Amino acid sequence: MSESAIPTVLIDNDRARVTEWRFPPGAATGWHRHDYDYVVVPQTTGPLKLVGPGGEESEAQLTTGQPYFRNVGVEHDVINPNPFEFVFVEVELK
Repeated sequence: MSESAIPTVLIDNDRARVTEWRFPPGAATGWHRHDYDYVVVPQTTGPLKLVGPGGEESEAQLTTGQPYFRNVGVEHDVINPNPFEFVFVEVELK
C-alpha cells in the first residue's frame, strides 16, 4: 500500500478552501471526486501520475508557480512518481 499525500487546510470559509498538499515519494491522494471548481498552484516542478475513472493512466507535467484551473467533477487518484517530495496548493472555489 502506498503512502498517503498529506493535506493541510490553510483556509476554509464560505467562499474558498485552500489546501497545501505534500506528497512524499510514491504517495497518493487516493481516489476522489472534486466537488468544486479548483485551481492548483504547483510549488514543485515535475510530473504527477493521474489515474482516471476507468483506470487509465496519464502524466501531468507541473511547473513551480504555473497555476491551472479544473471544473467541478474531476475524478482521479494523484500519485507522486518522483524520488523527491512534491508540493502544490489547491484552491477550491465554493
